[in-house]
Amino acid sequence: MSLAPKLDRLDFKILAHLQRNGRVTNVELADAVGLSPSPCLSRVKRLENSGYITGYGAHIALAKLGSTLTVFTEVTLKDHRSGDFSRFEQRARNVPEIVECHLVSGGYDYLVRFIARDVGHYQETIEAILEADFGIEKYFSYIVIKSPIIKRYDPIDSLFDDRFS
Repeated sequence: MSLAPKLDRLDFKILAHLQRNGRVTNVELADAVGLSPSPCLSRVKRLENSGYITGYGAHIALAKLGSTLTVFTEVTLKDHRSGDFSRFEQRARNVPEIVECHLVSGGYDYLVRFIARDVGHYQETIEAILEADFGIEKYFSYIVIKSPIIKRYDPIDSLFDDRFS
């Protein structure tokens, strides 16, 4: 991975556009950001090589595949040494049902998002985690009833609006 280049307004426009539509053709992308195709492709390659673009993928309509359950879980660790956090994170990476894990400030240590087939599957998963001694003192689970807003992109244009002009 090369050194990260300084980004200009066109780079930010490219990133914002690609995260909303990763399948856009280079010609369409170039037109959308006001470049000709060749320089646009060079910029995309540079953004990929420097780690700003980490991959491309498909968004799957999980509900079409079958019924699932989303559970947010607050996790508090027993101990708070550096190794305790590392152990938890390393072990959590290997649990397929954990799709997000965030170290947070406040009344607990981690906010973890699970995807399971149903409540029973979630319960089996959390029990297996407890038996495997991830170092958890306590946890609280919140079953998602409905998700009216899920954005598959970050608001680059509003977060970094000063860099678009």
